[in-house]
Amino acid sequence: MSAHDSATVLRPIAVGGTAQAALGVFAFSFSFPATAWALEGFGPWTVTGLRGTLAGLLAGVCLLAAGARVPPRSAWPGLAAVAVGCAVGFPLLSTLALRLSSTAHSAVVIGLLPLATAAVGALRAGGLRAGARPPRAFWLAALAGAAVVLAFTVQQSGGAGLTTADLYLFGALLVCAFGYAEGGRLARDLPGWQVIGWGVVAALPVNALTGALALTAEPVHGNWHGLTGLAYLAAVSQFGGFVVWYRGMAAIGVPRASQLQLAQPLLTLCWAVLLLAETLPATAVPTALAVVACIAATQRAGKGTGKGRGQSGGDGGGAPSQ
Repeated sequence: MSAHDSATVLRPIAVGGTAQAALGVFAFSFSFPATAWALEGFGPWTVTGLRGTLAGLLAGVCLLAAGARVPPRSAWPGLAAVAVGCAVGFPLLSTLALRLSSTAHSAVVIGLLPLATAAVGALRAGGLRAGARPPRAFWLAALAGAAVVLAFTVQQSGGAGLTTADLYLFGALLVCAFGYAEGGRLARDLPGWQVIGWGVVAALPVNALTGALALTAEPVHGNWHGLTGLAYLAAVSQFGGFVVWYRGMAAIGVPRASQLQLAQPLLTLCWAVLLLAETLPATAVPTALAVVACIAATQRAGKGTGKGRGQSGGDGGGAPSQ
């Protein structure tokens, strides 16, 4: 097969991977508004425990129905990172932050997550195989995007120092970056839905105990917003969104996929206005345009790099078909 034919065959895989990663970003963009809704009916520890428990039960049923085998021991450290970062750490820290800060402010702070994920992925040998070492132009565009988000955050805070909510959020993005990068690496060998599935199942005992204890200590108001937000967090934010997100990262590489998430805080700002009636900051539109430009630059800079196993075929970039 000629080089031209190979490129023609590979193009649908790359496009499919980008589309799946973008769909994951779209799903995650509702997570903070859903958390704000859930907090109208439950306390922060209850939200964290129940969302993780429900997601773990849902994933367990899916794994049993599919006859999925327990991953090999070599995958367990990565799955532990997914469990700690994506199934426990990020949900808890971001929920605690949203008790102290607005959805809009929290969204832009977490906008630094793509840079953290790309850095972790590039430092991991698996991340380097999933997509060749990104060129300097890629990192310059990524840093520019992160700088835009950071400037937006500082401007919105009026130049004030870090608050307790900011510390929660920075802790959340750090643990989540490791979970994203490890999940993207594992999704090159396992179906993406099994990666997050086993991750939330591994975290099920911790989340179930947290939820049970929190229900006895925090007030519960069974309102429509609270139940809807909790259902979304469990079914989509904690499980379904990761299915397409990890498959996308497996196809196009952790660094490139992570940059698509630069658009997430801007999407979340839109949902904050539409669903939570928050006031849209005046700088949101120019920030959105700048972020989109940075995303385009990172994607263009990464076109010359390899896609690792995503180049070898498979459904969604080297992972077995769902």
